[in-house]
Amino acid sequence: MRYESKILEIISSSHAHMTAEQVFFTLKQEYPGVVLATVYNNLNSLCQQGKIRKISVEGCPDRYDRNTRHDHLVCRRCGSLADIHLADITAQLEQQTGFAIDGYDLKIQYLCPRCRAAQDSGQGRAESVQKSSDL
Repeated sequence: MRYESKILEIISSSHAHMTAEQVFFTLKQEYPGVVLATVYNNLNSLCQQGKIRKISVEGCPDRYDRNTRHDHLVCRRCGSLADIHLADITAQLEQQTGFAIDGYDLKIQYLCPRCRAAQDSGQGRAESVQKSSDL
């Protein structure tokens, strides 16, 4: 049985940047006999066909996304992804390089609100400990 169309539907309807395991567990609800290797094989096939995008972030499992024109914010601390819609720069890239550009994957690093709050609260504690040790 081919699961490709259902996996494409799962990825296309999600805004969560799902891992292969998340796709597997979602698919398993409808098809209890599916195995993880089948999901990986179908995800790879869908990527090769250009129907979905694979997003790789160092230190995190690969995630899969809809194949619509958008870019990503990547938290440099926890690796979470958020969609961001910027103007398409394909023409500018082609003009600058002199090459036909098939596509690009722009990942902008930032610190997500949750990690920023954790960092700020941690820094506040570190600063107060430092100040009290200076006394």
